[in-house]
Amino acid sequence: MDGDRVEIDGGIMEGGGQILRVSTALSCLLGLPLRVRRIRAGRSQPGLRPQHLSGLEIIRDLCNGKLNGGEIGSTEITFTPGKIKGGTHIADTKTAGSVCLLMQVAMPCVLFAASPSELHLKGGTNAEMAPQIDYTVMVFKPIVEKFNFTFNCDIKRRGYYPQGGGEVVVQVSPVKELSPINLTERGTVTKIYGRAFVAGALPIKLAKDMSAAAVRCIRREIRDLYINIQPVREPDDQAVGTGSGIIIVAETSTGCLLAGSSLGKRGKNADKVGIEAAEMLLQNLKHGGTVDDSLQDQLIIFMALAKGVSRVKSGPITLHTQTAIHFAEQLTKAKFTVTKSEEEDSSNDTYIIECQGMGLINPNL
Repeated sequence: MDGDRVEIDGGIMEGGGQILRVSTALSCLLGLPLRVRRIRAGRSQPGLRPQHLSGLEIIRDLCNGKLNGGEIGSTEITFTPGKIKGGTHIADTKTAGSVCLLMQVAMPCVLFAASPSELHLKGGTNAEMAPQIDYTVMVFKPIVEKFNFTFNCDIKRRGYYPQGGGEVVVQVSPVKELSPINLTERGTVTKIYGRAFVAGALPIKLAKDMSAAAVRCIRREIRDLYINIQPVREPDDQAVGTGSGIIIVAETSTGCLLAGSSLGKRGKNADKVGIEAAEMLLQNLKHGGTVDDSLQDQLIIFMALAKGVSRVKSGPITLHTQTAIHFAEQLTKAKFTVTKSEEEDSSNDTYIIECQGMGLINPNL
């Protein structure tokens, strides 16, 4: 069997958990046995962390696969996929590891399952170095559903660093195939909205300060739009631990959604958190693309699986996106091209990511 395994070098390019997520999801979808070596080789703590292991375990469970080397700290795994089945699956990082990253690895797989799936994902809902759950619901969900599927995402409990304890329930029905997307017209910004939240021991005043600082910052660049960033205190029965943060979304006339977000932490002033999110949003609006930096790489696997040609206009291509494209091309028959966008003022750093998708068909439907 080993002769037929696809060999993946987990230490190249972005060199982190994303390589594992993209390659194991595609392994599961395409029935390709896989070996991943040098997992997270460039990281300060190489090998599998609890979050990566939970992601591997949910993929294994989704398809009755066989996983070897699935231990914390392991730098090499082999994975042999089985048939993807629906039903209820639980993944628990038992840390503040991101539930959104668990969703990233599982979502493409359950779309090609034999029956509907319900995923109970436990861990951190608003974690560093990962999309916040609010981003997943407010930006990722409406855009990714353009590939012609829908899912439901219910935030049961929020959980913060360091203990996690959040839970999100995702319900997905399988599809026959994914349609390509065309996101090349940005349009004009029509509204800006968001939420600034506090939970646990923190006073609502912090949320109000984050919101006010963010609005002041955006106002310097965008004067004529009403900006609605709601300060929220998460109910105690729906949040574990103490946390704070903000997400701000800009919606355009063509239905594009771009965001900026930031998390509070001890010793970081609330104004700074609000300003960070606002500056990230403004930065994402500046390049003229239709997707922000956080969404760019998350769309790649769906573009690769879809039937037909997808086109997305983006700002500068992130290393995460380059990495996702590299492994999607290595494992599927999809072909990507990235070209600098010619049409507007050349001072804009905009690109067109085009993909001739492999057109995966769900054999169960």
